[in-house]
Amino acid sequence: MRIADSLYGLAQYVRLENKMTQKTPWYKDAIFMELKTRAYKDSNADGWGDLPGLTSKLDYIKKLGVDAIWLLPIMPSPLRDDGYDVSDFCDIFPAYGTMDDFKTLVNQAHQRSLRIVVEIIPNHTSDQHPWFQASRNSNHPEHAKYRDWYVWSDTNKKYQDARIIFTDSETSNWTFDQLRGQYFWHRFYSTQPDLNYDNEEVQQAMLDVIKFWIDAGADGLRVDAPPYLFEREGTNCENLPETHAFLKRMRKFVNDYSPETLLLSEANQWPEDVIEYFGSGDEMQMNFNFPLMPRLYMALAKGDRTPIEEILARNPDLPEGCQWGTFLRCHDELTLEMVTPEERHWMWETYAPDPKQRINLGIRRRLAPLLDNNQDKILLLHSMLLTMVGSPFLYYGDEIGMGDNVELFDRNGLRTPMQWDASRNAGFSDAPSDRLYAPVIFDPVYGCQNVNVAAQEADPDSLLNKVRRLIAVRKQHPVFGRGDFAWRAFSFETKAVLAYQRKWEGTRIVVLNNLRDVPVKGWIPETAEKFIDLLSGETILPGDYSLPPYGIRWLQPVGDKPNTPSGPNAPIEGDLGSDRQ
Repeated sequence: MRIADSLYGLAQYVRLENKMTQKTPWYKDAIFMELKTRAYKDSNADGWGDLPGLTSKLDYIKKLGVDAIWLLPIMPSPLRDDGYDVSDFCDIFPAYGTMDDFKTLVNQAHQRSLRIVVEIIPNHTSDQHPWFQASRNSNHPEHAKYRDWYVWSDTNKKYQDARIIFTDSETSNWTFDQLRGQYFWHRFYSTQPDLNYDNEEVQQAMLDVIKFWIDAGADGLRVDAPPYLFEREGTNCENLPETHAFLKRMRKFVNDYSPETLLLSEANQWPEDVIEYFGSGDEMQMNFNFPLMPRLYMALAKGDRTPIEEILARNPDLPEGCQWGTFLRCHDELTLEMVTPEERHWMWETYAPDPKQRINLGIRRRLAPLLDNNQDKILLLHSMLLTMVGSPFLYYGDEIGMGDNVELFDRNGLRTPMQWDASRNAGFSDAPSDRLYAPVIFDPVYGCQNVNVAAQEADPDSLLNKVRRLIAVRKQHPVFGRGDFAWRAFSFETKAVLAYQRKWEGTRIVVLNNLRDVPVKGWIPETAEKFIDLLSGETILPGDYSLPPYGIRWLQPVGDKPNTPSGPNAPIEGDLGSDRQ
């Protein structure tokens, strides 16, 4: 790389650091994209996406409006769990490139004011990891060091109150190891033995892993599955005090070593439990809002915002500097762990009528197929994602409406090659098609011949360009990432419209999301002389208003003139809002 490029990258990074020291943390305003390196772009025609290929697509990601890229696991792995079974925490999976390729990606990202978030998996390793191989084998030269790095037992009867997470493939959280002659504990697949966090050396080793990736240039770390780090008899082995003590230690280490680094937690728990992962602002800065996500789909299918109201009522206030991560879809199944059994059955019947579409306690479908490839519904959910409380996470390919392949193993049908154009292999790779890590989707609806970036970039009315527009407007208004949230009522059929006010430092915006496939008439629930629709630029006067089927409006009030409710669509008293409230 030229010296000038390197100096430019350094200058960009310094500017990023300066922004991070401001009062509002960078991640509160950020748009994140989750992507699989293997699936994004192949640079060397071997059929696998890689880091140089991803680097070549940074301009596309920047143009979409993304601020930070979350990379799914990039470390060496036998891929029994698609990279979540790590065999070396401090290197790059060979098919993806080298550490130099990673550093080039970071440098090029920083030149574009993009940040890189790396995934770490602290709970477990692959059974092929050298630590486990030494731990299980008494004749291994390093057995004495690693003997107690994993959770071993002479019996498989311990910790019986802990649930089995992968119910489709595992019947126990214990597996017998013939070589050691004991059982080892695993909360996920039996090829992923859990580390023993009661061992101080294990804790220090994971802090060393964190330091390694910060030194390599990562701006943030997504911490996989933190609720399961410790085990205690008589508990469900989740959310234990010892787990939070270690996570606070992790945060203190990061704050002391690199205070601008984000720690993003994947704690799939109820609101009352997940709040503990923020601590008092001394644990994780961000955590995904898992209970909210399925209720977005429930509300849409029912045409009733009640499920969202009920779960948000349970959300505690976050400590200063903390933020929710919100999402519509991801690399895993649409998880239904944080719903009731009755709600889970209803969601399966509604969104996964084919049993092949179900896995574990969730649904293995992408966004567009879930929503019948209906662009209005896809944009409606994006409106919720981008305007409700939290920082939004996009999943690669959803911005163009990619489909899925439920015939592939496990959740792999959600991780197919990115569809760049209509050419062979969708522009993803120049390798022979039979050498691709997974087949490109070619079905009549979602195949790359119909759904691809090149075609949608050329069409101003495409899903891609409309999503770009929504993101661009969101980024112009910090109120969405920083502001207060208050419910509003659009009409006497208040449940049909997801209406709420966002307010921050004198700015207020009222958002209307019609959950139904018919027009809904109502009264705009805000005091103003007039309203500007931020999405269309249209000026709307107070009074009766008709919201089209699945219609969305992001309305900025102009003035604070009293707006007396009257007429057949006027809201009930008390539902109007203003800066004076």
